Amino acid sequence: MRRIAFVLLAAASLLQAEDYVLGPDSQPQPGVPKGVLTKYKLDPGRYYPGVPHNYSIYVPARYNAAKPAAFMIFLDGSGATGNGQRVPVVFDNLIAKGDLPPLIGIFIDPGVLPTLSDSAQNRVERIFEYDNISDRFSHFLEDELIPAVAKRYNLSKDPDDHAISGVSTGAVGAFVAAWERPDMFHRVLSFIGTFVSLKGADTLPATIRRTEPKPIRVFLQAGRNDHLAPEQPYGVFYGGSWPTNNQVMYDALRFGGYDVKFVLGDEGHNMKQGAAIMPEALRWLWRDYPKPITVHEPAAINTPGWEPRGRVYSVVSADKQWEQVGDTYKSVASPASDKTGNVFFADPTANRIYKSDADRKIAVFKENSGGATALRFGPDGLLYASQPARKRIVAFTTAGEEKTIAQNVEASDLALTAKNEIYYTDPTARTVGHIDAKGQKHVAYSGGEIALPKNLSLSPDQAMLVVADAQTRFSWSFQIAKDGTLVNGEPFYRVDMPELSQASGVAGVTVDSIGQVYFATALGIQYCEQNGRCAGIVGKPERGAISNIAFAGKDLNLLYVAEGNKLYRRSVKVKGVTAWMPVKAPKPPT
Repeated sequence: MRRIAFVLLAAASLLQAEDYVLGPDSQPQPGVPKGVLTKYKLDPGRYYPGVPHNYSIYVPARYNAAKPAAFMIFLDGSGATGNGQRVPVVFDNLIAKGDLPPLIGIFIDPGVLPTLSDSAQNRVERIFEYDNISDRFSHFLEDELIPAVAKRYNLSKDPDDHAISGVSTGAVGAFVAAWERPDMFHRVLSFIGTFVSLKGADTLPATIRRTEPKPIRVFLQAGRNDHLAPEQPYGVFYGGSWPTNNQVMYDALRFGGYDVKFVLGDEGHNMKQGAAIMPEALRWLWRDYPKPITVHEPAAINTPGWEPRGRVYSVVSADKQWEQVGDTYKSVASPASDKTGNVFFADPTANRIYKSDADRKIAVFKENSGGATALRFGPDGLLYASQPARKRIVAFTTAGEEKTIAQNVEASDLALTAKNEIYYTDPTARTVGHIDAKGQKHVAYSGGEIALPKNLSLSPDQAMLVVADAQTRFSWSFQIAKDGTLVNGEPFYRVDMPELSQASGVAGVTVDSIGQVYFATALGIQYCEQNGRCAGIVGKPERGAISNIAFAGKDLNLLYVAEGNKLYRRSVKVKGVTAWMPVKAPKPPT
């Protein structure tokens, strides 16, 4: 009986769907200056080889070539300019009213790879271009489409002046372009978005919840009858439920504190509602312009019922961002803190080690460092390092005097214990070595399960050793036996990987005092709870690859990372640990 009632209600919903019509702002109005829409063709480029793209450019009547213009990109551009949506007409009316800046409209269609023979079928690129959670499409926009338009018109380079819109699979393309490049787009329109299990878009809500929020404003529209039928209210398509997954996207964005609006109507997978509400959606998206779109911590974050566990703002603060330490160097590696809070870091290419005080004043600590890297301070106050080219581990005194600790050692990373023992990774041999307090070395792990053991860190109590795998998405946790060998290893920590990458690319690992483990990855700083679950992703200082992560400073509440040839630090809400002061972490969450 309940099943029958549900089907009847669903049928009634279909019959009573609202009749969406285009309003006055979607109709040509007398006396309103009209922009010009011109068609162009973009030749094949790097990201979609052999594939040309048709696009149109809308130029408002109030365009001033002397002033950089805001712009908005519409995917499936012909549909947006057509009589169903009439975006250029909407632009004319809203620009005239002052509800939109005099922006340039860029309407791009998905590409089609031309066939080489009349007997063959073209390769249609739309799904590959739009329904894709990699950064390929954002690169195409940045490197090919936008420069082509910028040759003709003076485009603003401010991301607050840029918006992008998409329909269905195009909504995925629009959102992912902004997600991957928040330095390019701060505004997103999504109509009947295909955030379902087709090519990975269903994973976006979980990623949004874990990732430090980005300065993006998002308008979502969906239809409660999208891909549903009275006899199949659970959905008719293998990808999932369109209205449900749009709701999940909205919930994830709200969780993260984003400026987001969700409008759920009665239509199916069409643009009837989307076209009708286009003017209001654009007004909402561009409201308060030119006021910048910024990141704020969720308003409810400290209210009863909000679980503090694992959330990204339990680690970082929105108002305390990354700051560069020192200048641009030839290379930067392995920041390490001494007992007074000074931070040392290596420039292996320049054969030098630097020292930075609490005020970020930089001085050379050691010239001719032997290409030292993997810097770590021991309980004896010495600065330990690996010299890969010389195949040895050395230690430097406070005066910079060098002494050899171990020879014939290829060490990618070091971890030192309170007993002045050393663990090191050897990626070539796929082993972890151990040097005891007497200087005797042996292989602590040679199991072969770790594809590329590159970085390592001790647990806060020094009972366990984390060994990061730079190849797979799993990093390992080992128990340290009394003789220093590593036992009872498990692929304990799982990190996310970039869509197009075949390797995790973990390039650094450290721990905090409550047992959370931090991995420097291509996606950002991924941190896992003590139980192994990846709880959050802290944003990178800038676009690029980060490495060599460490807690440092007098109170160990500054997180340092290397990115390319720069060193950055950020004040955080957690504290690191030192080799000379092991601490017992609290009981792990279950």
